[in-house]
Amino acid sequence: MSRSVAVFFIICCAWVAQLRGQTQASQAPSPAASPKKEGKKQKQQSPSESANPLVSGIKGASTNGPVTTEIYADDAFFDSNKNVGIFSGHVKVVDPRFTLQSEKLTVYITKGENQGLEKAIAEGNVAVVRDRPDPNGGPPTRAVGRSDQATYVASSGNVELRGTPRVQEGVNTHIATSPDTVMVVNQNGQLTTHGPSRTEIRQEPKADEGEKKDEAKPSASPKTSVTP
Repeated sequence: MSRSVAVFFIICCAWVAQLRGQTQASQAPSPAASPKKEGKKQKQQSPSESANPLVSGIKGASTNGPVTTEIYADDAFFDSNKNVGIFSGHVKVVDPRFTLQSEKLTVYITKGENQGLEKAIAEGNVAVVRDRPDPNGGPPTRAVGRSDQATYVASSGNVELRGTPRVQEGVNTHIATSPDTVMVVNQNGQLTTHGPSRTEIRQEPKADEGEKKDEAKPSASPKTSVTP
């Protein structure tokens, strides 16, 4: 397992080095440019970096560095000609945005100079866990998706769940009633379902009802105490 992770980490470092070299070459100021103009370029640079789909939406992630995704597996196979990596056996993906477990994972890398993740397909007892931060500063809301297959598309950031998928968020559960139903979860945690499904919304009993019953019991005590 350690060899698979090491090889994958080396490949990712090579991709990051290529991307950094290209961005530095494109962002290098001309010799005639003054220091003031360089400062303006740096200020205009931050919005484009924050719009990077590999970085945006990650709580606490730095926009100046790459995002590290760790893949653990019993076996790994790499095909540099096809730009494909296949991981199998107790696959676990640890990412700042989510965690994933499956029996098999196929990773597709884009071809050309600007290499990067194109898509990833997880198969077999897939479980995806994603925590959505509370805008009011409260504890995050955890969403757990389960399916036979999950596809992550890097260009859109969407995760497609296929094969009788189900998504549980808190005490509420959204379940597909057909194996052909497809659920799509976007980067903002919004869920879209294509096909028949069932939604279970649970509501805990109010505490006021129990308090009223407890308050009603002591009212009978004065009657019993007024006995000669």
